[in-house]
Amino acid sequence: MHNRITLLRAERGVSRKDLAEAVGVNFQTIGYLERGDYSPSLELAMKICAFFGLPVEMLFSLSPFEPLTEALLRAETTRPTPETTP
Repeated sequence: MHNRITLLRAERGVSRKDLAEAVGVNFQTIGYLERGDYSPSLELAMKICAFFGLPVEMLFSLSPFEPLTEALLRAETTRPTPETTP
């Protein structure tokens, strides 16, 4: 299972320990999740999503996530420009 926990933790300045305490697991569990060594239970995945305030599909995926730079570039090329907006 793939996830964006590391990215979100870094973006929001949250340590593994802080996240672990918030969701009721050992900080090592967060490390195992981030490395893909462990798949979370549905309950744990939902707690992590609630902590970050995001839907589950934004944090977890069965296939690798598209790199964010590629997603941003794709979004830029498909965004309507003032000339194309009616």
